[in-house]
Formats: sequence, structure tokens, C-alpha cells
Amino acid sequence: MNREIQAVGLDIGTSKVRCIIGEPSDGGAMNIIGVGQAESRGLRRGIVTTTDAVAESIKKAVEIAERMSGAEIQMATVNLSGEHLQGENKSGVVAVAGVGREITTEDVERAVQSASAMQLPAGWKIVDRLPQEFIIDGQDGIVEPIGMHGARLESRIHILTSPSAGGQNMVKAIHRAGLEIENMVLEPLAAANSTLSDDDKEYGCALVNIGAEITSLMIFGRGAVQHTTVFPFGGMHFTKDIAVGLRVSIPEAERIKHHYGCVAGFLMKGEERQEIIEITPVGRQETRQLSKEILCDIMQPRAVELLQHIAHEVFGSGNQISSGVVLTGGGSLNRGMVEIAEQVFDAPTRLGFLEEKHFGGLLDEVQSPEWAVAGGLALSSMRLQIREHNAGGKSPKRKVAEWFENFREKFR
Repeated sequence: MNREIQAVGLDIGTSKVRCIIGEPSDGGAMNIIGVGQAESRGLRRGIVTTTDAVAESIKKAVEIAERMSGAEIQMATVNLSGEHLQGENKSGVVAVAGVGREITTEDVERAVQSASAMQLPAGWKIVDRLPQEFIIDGQDGIVEPIGMHGARLESRIHILTSPSAGGQNMVKAIHRAGLEIENMVLEPLAAANSTLSDDDKEYGCALVNIGAEITSLMIFGRGAVQHTTVFPFGGMHFTKDIAVGLRVSIPEAERIKHHYGCVAGFLMKGEERQEIIEITPVGRQETRQLSKEILCDIMQPRAVELLQHIAHEVFGSGNQISSGVVLTGGGSLNRGMVEIAEQVFDAPTRLGFLEEKHFGGLLDEVQSPEWAVAGGLALSSMRLQIREHNAGGKSPKRKVAEWFENFREKFR
């Protein structure tokens, strides 16, 4: 166990900011020693609208986690999100230049750069490159080509692009909160790292992270990311439907959703359908009564509609999801979401909880799909620090080797 390593995952969402502090334990797992959560302000659909408000929300969540852990943190691994995030599969080919046609780190880097050479709209940039596979002289499915022999090296990469301005504003807000950014990791990728098994990624699955205002889809197959899409909807759509349908305020609609919401009428027994809820309409002091069946009638069509949008994207991508669908994020917690998703996707569906083989310590405090992103970010933070610690000095050769090690980590 290395006490010098302090892993921090900071999930900055539209509804909540969540922070996890961890340290390495035996066997490559991470002990969670501190968690913090605060209401999020100053964000809309993953984009910063008020820098100071975001910074204050971050400070609150971090302070709670620091008090619990007894640690003082200076940097964190942060989620990368936004409704304009786009994924695209690209390939690049180079001739092997190594002595005796042995593939070197430099050959791999050239092949990746070749795949990354793409025309981007003004103001856009590549935010991540996720390896899918390498092909040597027509032989595909290769994960680690270095040291192999061949004359032709092809790389297949999943490239994520996004407007640069959104990321810059988030960086500014994090710095105003008094933190440095250790690394930025894609939101659905972080959720996948904490909740999916190697078999899920190998045989094919869809990770659906449902936030307050945006939902991200990441499809895995053959151990790598095959498809990424972000949708401009989330759990807030249920809240707004309830607010309009029942003529209540947004905070009151949130309360009703969390305490009584159900999106699958077939899960409700006869007595429960007629159960009465007390609600307070906007601008009135007196309450009025509502049956749970009426609330479900408001929420269920929206759940079906949102999940059908996602399923259409999954089926249109042409990828197999033999291991099914995994739902994460606060929006996945509405009762009946798993059952409705199973019907819509016609595939096994489950909620994504933090994998126990990766986490220890205060795991019970965060064993919920809404903590999947923060958990994955903290895990990425720990693994990055362990690699850097083991690397020692950074000679030019060491830097190239470390670049590939970081790149290869994304296969895992």
C-alpha cells in the first residue's frame, strides 16, 4: 500500500457535485476514505453558465469529503461531459520503420496520429482518443503491438471531439475552487470503469448514464469503446412533466418524483395504485390529493420515449450488446426504469453499482448508480498516480513509454 498516493474523483453534474477521496489498498483496489456531495449551481446541460456558482458547489462537496477523510486535497480527476460531445471511429496506417521490422512505441504513436488526422469545425478539439485495436499485416484484434514484427501497422481509434470553450470554462471554475486538474475523463467512461466487468466490455454492452439534463451512451465490444453519443435529456424531464401536469413547483415536483415516482405501472399492485399523495400546488397553501396511478401515468410515457431514443441509437450503431444494458446516474433510480429498459432494448438490463473488487473502505456510503462516475474518476486518479510513481524519472524515452502506458490503460 502506498500512502503517498491520494486519489480524488470529482463528478461535477448539473444537479449534484460529488467527490470521492481514496487511497490504494492491496490487490490494486482502492479504499474510499472520504465522500462529499453538494447541490450543483451554475451548470446547464453540462455547460458552465456561472463560473463562481460552480466553484462554490465544488468547494462544498470537497470540504465535506476532506472532513470525512482528514485529508487536504490539491488536485482531482474530473468528469468531461457536455451535450455537444461527439464520438467517431477512425483508422490510420503507417509503414513499420523499426529495425528488423519490429514495431516500436514510435510506430504506434505514428499510427495513432495518422488516425487522429481529421478536419475539425472551428472551435472544436479532440478531447480523447480511445484505442479499439491494432492490425499488423492484416492480423486484427491486437492490443499490444510493441515488439511484434510486421511491415504494416494499422490503428483503429475511437475519437471524441467537443467545443473547446466549454472545457475551458469548467477548468476556470475548478481553479477558482482552489483545485488543480490531474486528469479529465469522459463521464460514461468513468462510469463504465467502476461498474462494468471485463466480460461486459468484451462481449458487448451499452452503458447509459442518465444525468439531470444530459444522458450519455457508450457502447463497448471486443474490450473497447465502439460508439459514443450524448442526448440533451435526462431526469429533469420527469420533474418538468410532473410540475406541468400537477401544477406544482419544480422543488415540489422533485420531492414527489423521489418519494413516490414509478415509471412502470405493471409493478404497482391494486392497493398501491389507489394510494393517495398530498401535493401543494403553486401559489396555494392548501394541499390536494393525488393517486399514485395518476403520477405513474405522467411518468411512464416519458420513460418509454427517452429509452426508445437511446435504443434507436444503439440499434442504429450496428453493435451487439450481448451482455445487455447498464444504467447509471441519478436518473436511473426512478422505480421501474430497469424493467421498462428491458422491454425497450429487449436485452438484460441492470443498475450499475461500484464493483466490489475495485473498491473498499466506505463503499457502502456510495453504493448507488449516482456515484458511478465519481467512483470511476477516483479509480482513474489512483491508477494514474501509481503509474507515475512507478515510472520514476522522466527521460524522453520514459515519456514516450509512459504515453503508451496511459494510452494502453484505456483498453482496460
